[in-house]
Amino acid sequence: MPPGVIATMVALLGAAIITILGARFAVDGDFAAHMWIFTAGFVAGIVWLMRRYASGAPADDRETYANDVVRAGVIASMFWGLAGFLVGVVIALQLAFPDLLYFPDLPFTNFGRLRPLHTSAVIFAFGGNVLIATSFYVVQRTSKARLFGGLLPWFVFWGYQLFIVVAATGYLMGVTQGREYAEPEWYADLWLTIVWVCYLLVFVGTLWKRKEPHIYVANWFYLAFIVTIALLHIVNNMAVPVSFLGVKSVSAFSGVQDALTQWWYGHNAVGFFLTAGFLAIMYYFVPKRAERPVYSYRLSIVHFWSLIFIYIWAGPHHLHYTALPEWAQTLGMTFSIMLWMPSWGGMINGLMTLSGAWDKLRTDPVLRMLVVSVAFYGMSTFEGPVMSVKAVNALSHYTDWTIGHVHSGALGWVGYVSFGAIYCLVPWLWKRERLYSLKLVEWHFWISTIGILFYITSMWISGIMQGLMWRAYNEFGFLSYSFVETVEAMHPYYIIRALGGALFLIGALIMVYNLWRTARGDLRAEAGNTPLVPAAAE
Repeated sequence: MPPGVIATMVALLGAAIITILGARFAVDGDFAAHMWIFTAGFVAGIVWLMRRYASGAPADDRETYANDVVRAGVIASMFWGLAGFLVGVVIALQLAFPDLLYFPDLPFTNFGRLRPLHTSAVIFAFGGNVLIATSFYVVQRTSKARLFGGLLPWFVFWGYQLFIVVAATGYLMGVTQGREYAEPEWYADLWLTIVWVCYLLVFVGTLWKRKEPHIYVANWFYLAFIVTIALLHIVNNMAVPVSFLGVKSVSAFSGVQDALTQWWYGHNAVGFFLTAGFLAIMYYFVPKRAERPVYSYRLSIVHFWSLIFIYIWAGPHHLHYTALPEWAQTLGMTFSIMLWMPSWGGMINGLMTLSGAWDKLRTDPVLRMLVVSVAFYGMSTFEGPVMSVKAVNALSHYTDWTIGHVHSGALGWVGYVSFGAIYCLVPWLWKRERLYSLKLVEWHFWISTIGILFYITSMWISGIMQGLMWRAYNEFGFLSYSFVETVEAMHPYYIIRALGGALFLIGALIMVYNLWRTARGDLRAEAGNTPLVPAAAE
């Protein structure tokens, strides 16, 4: 067994002993439960290493590229994606039919605990695994170098899954900081920091030993995503534990400073996790699938530098009409409007990459999904700056319009570009001639597209209606509608939203079946179903 593997096992054993002691002396039951989860994760890591290296180094360790860890990332992405989509449908049904899905004796089923479970599952579990898997794949091919660090990429993968499990179980138990997109408590945040630093080392180390002198633009976007998320995570989660053997902690910030820090983090989690990282996917997989070069490499560089500079300043637009100083609110609004230019520059670059290949959209539903994702990116990055304008924000904020906006980006942009990338990756990684069925991809595309349209249009109508009802006054200066009346008016739109989410989930289930049959090596006889990219080329 290689010395590095033995050293890793010893380190995992030491970590397991520490967490066992933490569970033994914990001051509350939730902390003890999480320490036992960490212990189980570390012990499972030791068992996995023993099984993997029991008969010598596996074949993947001797290949040009590390593909096993990318395959694992694809599987984890789809698993967590289905879990997150399912919880989303459940909480949508809870809002539409609260009496039907209310279980007072089962607090972990309540909306207040399932909602952060849904958002974290789809953003960090599904989206995060997609980003890790695709970044590991892309950086190797564009650098012509194997992933740096030996077992370090596997530590990043398994360490990230352990963080997801700890975070998810914490939400269900009610362990939370109460910070949007940053709910896990201090010990989970520390563990994620260790994993994320190792992720950065793997990525930078691979770029450092590259055989290709040029750093392809997708890698710049991946690098910006990794570095900025590290900065955001560390600053936003600065906290002092009440006890080092308990779950609770106190934020280092308070009052309006805490709110500004939270939304500096929250908006840039959207900007760098859900935008920059997935733009990296666009810049690799759209040209690869279309078999065309990027429309303008110069525009991609302008897109990169302008986007990362402007985006970091846009967070205060979440705090219009609050105690935040007026100049800070205006600054956030101004930079949000400026984001139109780089965002649409990237959208145009992605769409124009299909110049000379538009005919492929008729026959290739995977490419169609990738291109529609870019269109949703353009729509969302138009709507976002509009909603940041104070006069518009006065109507839209705290309403379902915001929910519709978020999901047009999450389902249409992030979801579709992720699905398209995974549809490309599975035949390449499992060395199959093509996907099992392009007809099933067609079904997935149309069912989920109808679901997205149901979702976002119902929320747009519901949100604007909410805002108008909340600000309606009668001739005596009193509110025309009570809050309960606005909730009652939203009921049909909540049913439509739940239907849209269910259709999106059904599309994802079709995708999982298609990918499973592809990995098995099955081929469905279909007219015009040609190979994607010869396996030997990958």
